[in-house]
Amino acid sequence: MFQTVRFVEEEAIPGRIAPVPTEFEIGRYSSEHLAVAAARASMAEFFASRRPEYAWWIVRQDGQQLANWIADSRTGREFVVDLTTSRLVEVA
Repeated sequence: MFQTVRFVEEEAIPGRIAPVPTEFEIGRYSSEHLAVAAARASMAEFFASRRPEYAWWIVRQDGQQLANWIADSRTGREFVVDLTTSRLVEVA
């Protein structure tokens, strides 16, 4: 099983403590492919809403802290974890 999660936080105001992000579970899926598709759909909805907050999405295996897939609203770029090198690799 794979979990898709969206985190959203308000933009930080200089001189103030950074806001704590809110975590929202989009869902749990039987395959990583389905989980990433759900995250991409959530990203598209977020971009279309033109919300001012900063958001990022992850896909991870149930019970894990390490994300297999990561994307954010500032850049729109997507990354996967290369387990052979433990580095983030941008999805082309």
